[in-house]
Parts: sequence; C-alpha cells; structure tokens
Amino acid sequence: MSNATRSPASRATGGRNPDMSNTRAYSLTPAPAATQCAWCDRVFDSTDTHSTGLVRCSNCGVATTSPWPSDEQLSDAYGDWYRPKSGRFFGIGDKLLKRTRSTLARSLHRKLPPGAVLDVGAGDGTLVEAFLAHGREAVGLERHASGPHIRSAEVDEVTGTWSAVIFWHSLEHLRQPGKALSSATTLLAPDGRLVIALPNATSFQARAFGERWFGLDVPRHLTHMTPPALLSKINELELQVERVSYVRGGQVVFGWVHGLVGKLPGHPDLYEAIRRSDARMAAQSPVRRALTIAAAIVAMPFALVASAVEVAAKSGGTIYVEARRSPAVTGSESRSESESQ
Repeated sequence: MSNATRSPASRATGGRNPDMSNTRAYSLTPAPAATQCAWCDRVFDSTDTHSTGLVRCSNCGVATTSPWPSDEQLSDAYGDWYRPKSGRFFGIGDKLLKRTRSTLARSLHRKLPPGAVLDVGAGDGTLVEAFLAHGREAVGLERHASGPHIRSAEVDEVTGTWSAVIFWHSLEHLRQPGKALSSATTLLAPDGRLVIALPNATSFQARAFGERWFGLDVPRHLTHMTPPALLSKINELELQVERVSYVRGGQVVFGWVHGLVGKLPGHPDLYEAIRRSDARMAAQSPVRRALTIAAAIVAMPFALVASAVEVAAKSGGTIYVEARRSPAVTGSESRSESESQ
C-alpha cells in the first residue's frame, strides 16, 4: 500500500511495532500539538489533562485530538481504502448497514414535518438513499464527493429550510463541530429535528480500553464528546431535547467485542478483519483474520452482558440525541428525557 493511501497512524508505526495502538502511533506523527479545545475554543493551559493522542479540556470536558492534523494528514487518513466503491465489509456487512439505515430513516420519516432531510457527512449516501426510498427528499454533504443527491460542501454553506439535519457519526470528524451545530440549527424548519449520533468518550468501554477504544479513531475523530457537553450545547441553541439514547447510536456491542479481542496477544484488530481486502489499512493473512473472527465469536456473550450494563447505567459506547426546534423556543422549555432503547 502506498503512502498516499495509508493513514498517519499506520505510517507512524512503519511496521516496526505491531503491538502499538493506532492512537499511540498517531501521537508520534510530526504535527503541532493542539493549542485550543475544538469544542469550546478555549486555549489550553496547565489545568487541562494530556493523554496519549488527546488533550481533555478542563472547561467543557471534551477531548481534542493532539497532535492537531494538517489538511494533508487528514486527506491521507481518508485514503481510497477508507470507503472503496466495492463496499467496506465482507459477507452481509454492507447489507446489514443498509438495513439499519433504512430503519433509522423510517423512524424519523414518521415524525418529521414536511420537507427535505440534510445528512451531514453522508459517506457513501446509504442514509440518503434510505430516506429517498421512503419517499422523503434528502441531500447528503460529503467532502470530495458529488452525485445526484450528494454535495461537496460544508453545512455552513447550505441554505434553505430543512425538516431535519442529521450528524450520524460525523460531528466528531469536523474541525469546528460547535459552529456546525449552530449552522444546522438555523436551517431547521419549525418542528424540525437535529439528530446526532457519536461515540461517548465517558462510556464504560472507553474507560475499559483506553487508547485502544474503537471510538477514538484518531486522527479522523477530532473531538471526543461527553454527553453533558453535547446536551449543554443543544440547550444553548434553544432546541428541545426529545430523545437521548445510549444504544440507538449503534456500535455499542461491537465496541465491546472489538476491545475484548484487541486485548488478546498480538492485539488483533477486529474492524480490519471484517473489512474487505481493498478496505484495509494493511494486508492481513487469512489465518490471522479467521482467528480474529473466531475470537470475536467467543467474546460476544461477554460483550452483550457488558453492553447491557453500560446502557442501563446510561454510559453506553455511543450517545444518540434528537432535538426539536419549536416555532418559539426559550431556554426554559428545554428538557431531557433519557431512555435505554
């Protein structure tokens, strides 16, 4: 694999230390340290907490990826291997992904007011296609991509009125996530929804697996969110929080399975093992891949129990939020109703 299509993390290891986590490998890349919080814009000082590849803000609690990647490094991190046209996963993986997106689109379609949906960070357009299949007009935003329903644009460049703006595991990829949410709010129609799903950096699994946690994914994930910080921002935008879930955002069980498998000798990477050969950062032997998948099957019962515990404790691996814009919203109208499913 050429340097043009390898991630900064894989280049940092250079094959010298296969036991090194991607987070630790990225922390060694030649880039300047993050100097301010990507969420609240506060300049870092001695009160902030530094860890491998991250700086956690003492003001808002959100962690920022450090070193702060350049545009070139981010471009490398989203090489051709990241989302090839042939699909990302072998077997039924891509079909399962489309089914879950269809379920999400159907659920939202039933409650949204009339109008089009904007999917920020649309990837290959799976969620956009799901809305279209349900008879709802939809447009996706994705860098360096274009198509009948996909635009290469940022959310602050969009105009018009939208029934929903969705950040499905995309907000953490943005350099200015707070600004993106503010821009999205101005696009919402009365009764329109802001929908967000992203990794929960304070989850049990995040604490259990540390720098090997699946939800870190540096440098692609630039911010590492806490539920209080996210909900505080939504309330600041005078939106009414209607649903908070620690399971609906997906990746909860997989986060545990991935982490448990990664603790085995040699630290096998389950996510790489289930991807197609042209969608991997590096080649993987059939034997290693088979052993990794077998280990995942063994780990599944333990992962299910751990997932149930963290969801019940409202500390799941992801946080999902639906917030509604009312015709006349005041801060006192905001409320938060949490649920486990």
